[in-house]
Amino acid sequence: MVWDERDQCHLGPLLRHALRLSGKKRPKLCFVPTAGGEKDSALRLCYGAVAGEEVDASHLTLFTMPNVDDPAAHLLAQDVVWVGGGSVANLLALWRVHHLDEAFAEAWEKGVVLAGVSAGSICWHVGGTTDSFGPSLCLVDNGLGLVPFGNGVHYDAEAERRPLMQKLVAEGRLPLSFATDNGVGLHYVGTELAEVVSEKEGAFGWRLESDGAGGVTETRLEARLLSS
Repeated sequence: MVWDERDQCHLGPLLRHALRLSGKKRPKLCFVPTAGGEKDSALRLCYGAVAGEEVDASHLTLFTMPNVDDPAAHLLAQDVVWVGGGSVANLLALWRVHHLDEAFAEAWEKGVVLAGVSAGSICWHVGGTTDSFGPSLCLVDNGLGLVPFGNGVHYDAEAERRPLMQKLVAEGRLPLSFATDNGVGLHYVGTELAEVVSEKEGAFGWRLESDGAGGVTETRLEARLLSS
């Protein structure tokens, strides 16, 4: 999602890219706002952003009960799922209570495009850095693990993110990891990183790997700039 000069929300290049990856002329898109507390205002923004677009939009919420009779079936019927940001720890806990971890794994194997931002990116990985437990960043290591890597979000925007990701990888508390500056997306095909894409110039992806001697090797990954 991107904001214009009138403070209105529009479909952004990263989400458009996810929709294109579905290969569908009119993809079915489901918003999952668990991490952000399922605020009505956030859902209104999501639906407003796709108004008039060639998209069949829906959402999945869990409070005070799921908004659909069969959440797993609803997810499996989608072409693209977009997960919003917020608390990745709370997101993972709620998903597991409702067996959505199993549903997402099945959807991934079926070829549904699973995407998102911040917590909605970390969740697909082994883990990453989070402020879910308080203002000081810490490790979350119970992600769904659909891709077997760590994930560092907001790499250029929050000063504590980069050194903590480096430390966690160096110590072996996270495996080989990929981090992203704000506005950058990681496109996986299966469990392989296929491409790094960005909706803004001068932003990059990063590969972090333990050097086996208590340090970390960080490699900058060039990102393909997406059209708006």
